[in-house]
Amino acid sequence: MNFLDEMVIVNKSHRELREKAEKLAEKFAERAAKNDQESSFPFENFSDLKTEGFLKLTVPKKYGGNEISLYEFLLVQEKIAEGDGATGLSLGWHNGIVMDLSESKKWDERTFERICEEIVAEGKLINSCASEPAAGSPARGGKPKTTARKEGSSWIINGHKSFTSLAPILDYFIVTATIEETGEVGEYLVPKGAEGLSIKETWDTIGMRSTRSDDLLLHNVKVEKDALVSIRQATFSPSTPKGWLLHIPACYLGIAIAARNFAVKYAKEYQPASLSHPISELSEVRRKTAEMDLELTSARHFMYSVAKKWDEQPHLHEQMGHELAAVKYVATNSAIKVVDLAMRIAGGQSLRKEYPLERYYRDVRCGLHNPPADDITLKIFGDRAFQE
Repeated sequence: MNFLDEMVIVNKSHRELREKAEKLAEKFAERAAKNDQESSFPFENFSDLKTEGFLKLTVPKKYGGNEISLYEFLLVQEKIAEGDGATGLSLGWHNGIVMDLSESKKWDERTFERICEEIVAEGKLINSCASEPAAGSPARGGKPKTTARKEGSSWIINGHKSFTSLAPILDYFIVTATIEETGEVGEYLVPKGAEGLSIKETWDTIGMRSTRSDDLLLHNVKVEKDALVSIRQATFSPSTPKGWLLHIPACYLGIAIAARNFAVKYAKEYQPASLSHPISELSEVRRKTAEMDLELTSARHFMYSVAKKWDEQPHLHEQMGHELAAVKYVATNSAIKVVDLAMRIAGGQSLRKEYPLERYYRDVRCGLHNPPADDITLKIFGDRAFQE
């Protein structure tokens, strides 16, 4: 471990968790280029994650999980993403959803217990499906065009979801739908084997290609009455803070750390014919490296301090929406800057497919489009200033 690891490790359990994640990240890094090139889902990675117990990290202890804190969750996210950003982001959605359900208690406890037990015993995977091509981002208030109507003791769901990360491997889809009878937005737990449910392979993007965030199609999908697990009260806002969403900036900082480490290694080894020493001895390379480390140090201290506050002061959760949004803004933009600096250090070689920098460059930019978007965060802070 280098100093970037040491600055966030506080105790023995942190170190053990980080080291366990590091071993997996090393494996994932070896597979990342091929999965990215083929835009293929990292099934091998998730088999390893299941074997090592990483799918039950946020499951409550009473149901057989590890019940890790938000701080520990971010330690894992950052390190896994250092090996492969797409795997890190995908894992984060699953573990984050479970953490949110545990904290919010918005599901019937028996349903949550059953899902947790399946995660622990069978490695089941779950994710939320809220975005839609026609409705736009739910973070901007888009109401689902997907509909649910009552039919006897069952529900019939019809709709089209996009950005369904983990699509090829999910066991459960949490589908948001507008209830025809009331106009409310319900969340429905739909199993992968439901008749009328299908995946349309639409994910062809410049970055995060291996998340396989394909489209989910629902044609007269019939589910039982208890599939309605909650009524959604609101989308993202400062008044409904979600600490688990910090898995997003943690992921992109992990990618930035990987880029930084590659650039440092490259600079130590690369010696052009015009120099009598490696480029690591050039003052400009050291200046850019210092800039990378300062960006990472400030963004990571901010992120982990907010996570620590979330863990230790739950009575302040309702007041932390602006801080959580700020972390995502600062960390994601810092990560983009770090990857850009790493590419400048490596020069034209950074564009070659044989090196991972061009993949880091493509992947890290996807963070701009994960919630909350920069303009939403800036509006939160702008409005906050004039409301005081």
